Amino acid sequence: MKNILPILFVLLILSCKEEKKEITFTEIDYSGLEKVINRTDENKTYVVNFWATWCVPCVKELPYFEKLNEEYKDKNVEVVLVSLDFPKHFDTKLKTFINEKQLQSELFALNDMDSNYWIPQVNKDWSGAIPATLIFNSDKREFYEQPFEYEELEKTVNKFLK
Repeated sequence: MKNILPILFVLLILSCKEEKKEITFTEIDYSGLEKVINRTDENKTYVVNFWATWCVPCVKELPYFEKLNEEYKDKNVEVVLVSLDFPKHFDTKLKTFINEKQLQSELFALNDMDSNYWIPQVNKDWSGAIPATLIFNSDKREFYEQPFEYEELEKTVNKFLK
């Protein structure tokens, strides 16, 4: 009996650990993406970041978008993360990554491999390089083919706020 009490205590402590919530994403093709990048809520500013788990500068800046999402949600700013990971990695690498990082922004995974078609549809000057970010509202639309530091991202988004 003496040996069972410590084991029960350890099991009790382990069972009380906070479980991470599973994060999901929505798989979309270009027609689905088109709806995302052409939203028309006149009271919102949208920040759409194109990224991938294999892109080092993308992964580095993701916490800045997550911070912006949290700090600006009361200012009608919505952050949308669009993964450009390869579809064959959605259920393994992408799902694991977003759950490890506990990403809270709206998440999409683009499964449309015809990038020659959809890249210029997003922005005619986009070379296809990532990270890339589209920021828009009912009055203004700008595309940024660059990585962001948080201060620069915040300053850029503030130019869109009314």
